Amino acid sequence: MSDATTTAPTERLLETAGLSVHYGGVTANSDVDITVDSGEIVGLIGPNGAGKTTFVDAVTGFTKATGTVTLGGTRLDGASPHRRRRTGMARTWQAGELFTDLTVAQNLAVAVQPVGLRAMLSDVVNGSRPPAETIDHALVLVGLTDVADRRPGELTLGQQKLAGVARALVGGTRVLLLDEPAAGLDTHESREFGAELRRIAASGIGVLLIDHDMSLVLEVCDRVYVLDFGKVIAHGTPAQILGDPAVVAAYLGSPEVDPADVPPVPQQSAPQQPAPRQPHPKEAR
Repeated sequence: MSDATTTAPTERLLETAGLSVHYGGVTANSDVDITVDSGEIVGLIGPNGAGKTTFVDAVTGFTKATGTVTLGGTRLDGASPHRRRRTGMARTWQAGELFTDLTVAQNLAVAVQPVGLRAMLSDVVNGSRPPAETIDHALVLVGLTDVADRRPGELTLGQQKLAGVARALVGGTRVLLLDEPAAGLDTHESREFGAELRRIAASGIGVLLIDHDMSLVLEVCDRVYVLDFGKVIAHGTPAQILGDPAVVAAYLGSPEVDPADVPPVPQQSAPQQPAPRQPHPKEAR
């Protein structure tokens, strides 16, 4: 479970209502209602093709959708991706490559560099750059302050993944949508990655996590939504999700994931000691 403090009041950050995406006669998402509060890690799982990435595309404005998207009480449906980003919504991509010729800190600086002719001229004349504290804060959240001056090729895969997350955190991020951020990580790297997600949530940022690493999802998420054919078929704590017959039939019981391979959900009394993960021979996205 997330180790975000329980004493601080929570705020409803992200909320979608009736979010639907249609491609011609195909319905990719159908009336999806999801909430993410401050300091919370919410999982979104489902079989391959269930509509998870499409949902993130719709929430962040990269795919046309119907329904409502609200961030901190502000309606954003119909807004451009840039406006949603300025409001505090950030995402990562499945193929989130870093600039190999830049340092980690420079990769983060690119994400908040002003754009447009005026900004370009100012950069040429004044050498403008984002405040150092903006970059430093994001690096602290993901535990990469000691590699800020290194290039991506000098980092482990786990550190590269965290650098991609840090790049999404700069610039006043309030809610972070992660699309399969732990893909390719081994068991040890995945557990370390989960610890950094807890650190991010503990700062008050809301996190929506999509990943095929079921151990990671079950260990770090406070709540989990399950999509199947674009619809939410279950919602609850990790323990409730594992015991839901609809989830077992549609997802956990599919040929892609054997329930016997899914580890037990860690107890809340020991959030820093998640159950050891056994690699899955086949994992659903």
